Amino acid sequence: MVFLVILIVSFLLQMVLPWWIIIVIAFATCGLIGKTAKISLWAPFFAILLLWTGMALVKSIPNDHILAKRVAEMIGVKSWYLVLTLTAILGAFAAAVSGFCGYQFRKALLNKNQVAN
Repeated sequence: MVFLVILIVSFLLQMVLPWWIIIVIAFATCGLIGKTAKISLWAPFFAILLLWTGMALVKSIPNDHILAKRVAEMIGVKSWYLVLTLTAILGAFAAAVSGFCGYQFRKALLNKNQVAN
């Protein structure tokens, strides 16, 4: 459930908002419906990994990876798919950390409320 929500909402909002909206989406989703810490870490990771890999391929294949090849040359790697892999993993890592923080934030608020009562 968390995986699908993050995947769909991120896909839709990244069309009109900057890339970092994935951090807000992962935090909010895992803070609201994340069941465990493990799910809140890995669901955002794989959702964004899949989304960014797919979107990069959809945009890069029609133009024969021209931009990806130029970026690869610019950062000193030999192939465009390393740029794609690095980009997807960095985005996935950011979403995973954000989702885990959202889950822990909810747990902290719930514990605070229980101690106050």
